[in-house]
Amino acid sequence: MSTGAGTSGAVDGELPTGGELPLDGEPPLVAAARDGDTDLVRRLLLEDGDPDVCDARGTPVFWLAVEARSATVAQLLLDHGADAVRCGPDGPHPLRAAVDRGSPALVEVLLDSRVRARYGEQELLEMRDLARHWYETGVEAELRRRTGAGGSAGRVRVQDDEFNSVHELSLGGTTVRDGHAAILTRLEELLRIRAGFEELMGRALTHRDPDHTAWGSAAILLAHRRDEETWTAAAALRAHPDPVRRLFGAEVLRLTHLFDDGDEDAFAGPALDIFTDWSAEETDLAVLTEVLVALGEHPGPRAEAALLPHAGHRDARVRRAVAQGLSAWSSPPVFSGAARAALRELMTDKEAVVREDACLTVAVGRDRDPALADALAALLDDADRRVQAVAVYGLALHDDERCVEGARRLGPPRPDRPDEERYLGAAWRYEWRRDGR
Repeated sequence: MSTGAGTSGAVDGELPTGGELPLDGEPPLVAAARDGDTDLVRRLLLEDGDPDVCDARGTPVFWLAVEARSATVAQLLLDHGADAVRCGPDGPHPLRAAVDRGSPALVEVLLDSRVRARYGEQELLEMRDLARHWYETGVEAELRRRTGAGGSAGRVRVQDDEFNSVHELSLGGTTVRDGHAAILTRLEELLRIRAGFEELMGRALTHRDPDHTAWGSAAILLAHRRDEETWTAAAALRAHPDPVRRLFGAEVLRLTHLFDDGDEDAFAGPALDIFTDWSAEETDLAVLTEVLVALGEHPGPRAEAALLPHAGHRDARVRRAVAQGLSAWSSPPVFSGAARAALRELMTDKEAVVREDACLTVAVGRDRDPALADALAALLDDADRRVQAVAVYGLALHDDERCVEGARRLGPPRPDRPDEERYLGAAWRYEWRRDGR
């Protein structure tokens, strides 16, 4: 069924703004969606708000969520039955609008399985071409062409979804996000168009930022291929003089093994081999951290031997990777003597995040060494509440009575710290076990 997504040229035309809409007397859900107020939209929908309500000009509330670049609001509306392909009175098809606005998270809502079958292949190809045009032209240049505005665009960093961020550029009264490379990658995947390794890496390196959605989408897609060609190309980057390319290669290799859910775990051995050697020679801090994180996903003596030399590194990111990566790999669960010593040292680190991670590693390791329990108990007096809560958790998992007093001193879990309910709840569960309830 054609939706009319391709009713206007793939790369030409103005970005519709939805117009200046009247506010008086409009439904509350309309105002909430226009403002991107997720909590209010959720509450109104639970109160039987109409997910297809329109504003005074006949613009559907779903289209207003697209206009506001709010993927979370759009997802809520879709989940409550909104028609995600309904156009406004003077706006394009919602998928075209989402691609234009450059939000990969928003486009993903429009590609939901409940909607996808309503797009024809030609429409998806046109959306691919539209995303490619924005990516190759550049957001600021395309904004200037469409709006006719001069000067430089305003630029801010925004969170596009739970894990990835983008830049939001504003010029001539129009605001667009720069996630078109990730959108292009997603549409190609949907259309079964296989972009080469160099092409995908080029999209990732456009921003040279591992937190940008363009990087994540390319790395994840390549890792999911799990083939020799991709592995070889990523491994070759280990010797590249550009540390950003080395970082991209390391992430693709790490994720390739991480995503390998086959019975043979074909990439486990090659991953451990390359990361063990790599950790001894890497000088860039970001790359070294990624390599150590990868080693931490390989419990065993070889990975531990590669991690331990970095436990006293000058950079907290590296020490944190070590604290997270050490594991109790022998049976019954115990740490090696060297790992115990390193963890006890890391639990006294000057950086709270390192202490917290080392404490959590000891907690879940369940090594019954009394010295580790004493190290956990010492952190009940830590200056950082998060470290204190993890110490309570560790003592509870070790069936150590000191967790009870530690939890009592911290009081109830704080609403703004969701992990505290799990950490402090472990002390209450210990009491139930102790008292035979």
